Order: sequence, then structure tokens, then C-alpha cells
Amino acid sequence: MSPTEAPPEAAPTTLVLVGNPNVGKSTLFNRLTGLRQKVANYAGVTVDAREGELFSDEETPWRVLDLPGTYSLTPTSYDEEIVELALRGGLEGVPAPDTILVVVDAGNLRRNLYLLSEITDLGRPVVVALNMVDEARRGGVTLPTELLREQLGIPVVETVASTGEGIKELREALKGEVAPARG
Repeated sequence: MSPTEAPPEAAPTTLVLVGNPNVGKSTLFNRLTGLRQKVANYAGVTVDAREGELFSDEETPWRVLDLPGTYSLTPTSYDEEIVELALRGGLEGVPAPDTILVVVDAGNLRRNLYLLSEITDLGRPVVVALNMVDEARRGGVTLPTELLREQLGIPVVETVASTGEGIKELREALKGEVAPARG
């Protein structure tokens, strides 16, 4: 590179949000990116991956994708096929994720853990957003956050996407887990 050439721009790091339907993925996506993606509690709202940008302290952009809700990585519908393809790097125009943010409903852990186990088996960096902790606590649920961290060996952050609680901590966890972008 000559002294007059600009340094190549860093490739964005791809961060993918995935989780069961109705766990607050789109609300969390909006909190992280500042976008206003439509959020609703019925099937098919997020049919394709929604995209936004997030910047780290180093101002390296993160390409953030909000995938449709799914219960497993064995697709039985178009929505689930998009998720499976995106996570395995087979979705046209979308690189394989550098990091996967799994959004889990804190009040329904059992229902959410199957998908989480499938995702951790992919071998990519994973961060868990234990979302809707306010509702879980109001319902009398004791959250095993520390146990999950220890058992899974990955960051688990308590969040309330609708109010912004835990977002700062989630950004810090992501910063620590985001794999270097491909150049």
C-alpha cells in the first residue's frame, strides 16, 4: 500500500440474533441498533432476516441480523430454513456469523434450552441474553444465571429489552466474545 492509499476499511463483524418466537429478539435488536423494526407476537412478522449496524468502541461496525424465531435448527418451515441457512453460512449475501446472540425467555428456560444447545454445538462464539427477567421474577422464577454461565461456559446476561435493562452489560459481553471480522 502506498502512502497515498487509504487503508482498507475493516469488514463488519456479523452478529446474529436468534431465539424461539416471542422471546423479545426484535425488541433487543431495536435496542442494540437504534432501528425501529416492527415487533408483534404472531408468527411470520420477521420472515426474512432484518439487518442493522452496531459500533464497538473501536468504531468497527458490527452487521447485526435479527432472524425469525425458531424452536430448532431442523427446519420445518420457510422461517426456520432461513435461520438454519444463516447460522451455517448458507444464506445468500450473508456471511456465516462471527458471533451468535441467543435470546432466551427467562420465564421459559426449559422451552428455550433445546435451541441453545443446538446453537452451541455449531462451534461459534455464543452470548446468551436471558431476556424478560422482570417478568420471570414477578412470576416467582429464580434465575440460574450463574449456573448457566458455569455449565455452558459462555456469557449469560440478564436483560429486559423493553426497558433497556442489561443492554450495557450485554454490549460488554458481546465485545468480549465477538470474533475478529474476516478481512
